[in-house]
Amino acid sequence: MARNDILANPAPLGLMGFGMTTVLLNIHNAGFFSLGTMILAMGICYGGLAQIIAGILEFKKGNTFGVTAFSSYGLFWLSFVFLLILPSMFPAFEKPGDTALGAYLFFWGLFTGLMFISTLKKPKALQFVFLSLTILFWLLALSHFIGSNSETGQLIGKIAGYEGIICGLSAIYLAMAEVINETYGKIVLPIGGPSIK
Repeated sequence: MARNDILANPAPLGLMGFGMTTVLLNIHNAGFFSLGTMILAMGICYGGLAQIIAGILEFKKGNTFGVTAFSSYGLFWLSFVFLLILPSMFPAFEKPGDTALGAYLFFWGLFTGLMFISTLKKPKALQFVFLSLTILFWLLALSHFIGSNSETGQLIGKIAGYEGIICGLSAIYLAMAEVINETYGKIVLPIGGPSIK
C-alpha cells in the first residue's frame, strides 16, 4: 500500500477554513454586521492557519493543486488581516486606498481564475467553488476601483457579499460531502465526480 493511500484527506479542513471564514466576511460585506475581531480572528486562525496546515498536508500527499490552493488562500487570509490591522498598530504603515485594494483583489481573482482551469478535471462542486470565488474577487475589486464609499461601489460590494456567502457555503458543502461520503463509504452528498483526495 502506498503511503499516500493511508494519509487522511486534508481537503475538508482547508475547505472548511476557507468556507466558514468566507461566509462570515461576506455577511459583513452584505451589510449585516461590522468588520470586527470575530472576522479577523477567523481570518488568522481558521481561514489562515488551518488552510496552511491543509496545504502542508496536501504537499505530503503529492497534490500540487491542493498545496497551491490551500497554502495560497491561507496566506491570502493572513495578508488580508494584516492589511486591515497593520496601519492601526504601526502608524508608519499607510492604510491601503481603494485603488491599492482593488489591485490586490484583482490579482487574487486572476490567480483564482487560473486555478479554476485545473478544476475542470475535478468534481463539479470544486469547479463551482473556484468559479464563484473568481467572480467574488473581481466584484470586490470592481467595488474598490469604482470607489468603495460611492453609491455604486457600495452596491457592488453588497452584491459581492451575497455572492460570497454562496461561494463560502459551496465550500462548506464540499467539505462536509467529503467527510460524510468517506465516513459512510458511499456517495451520500453528490459532488459531481470522484473525491478530491
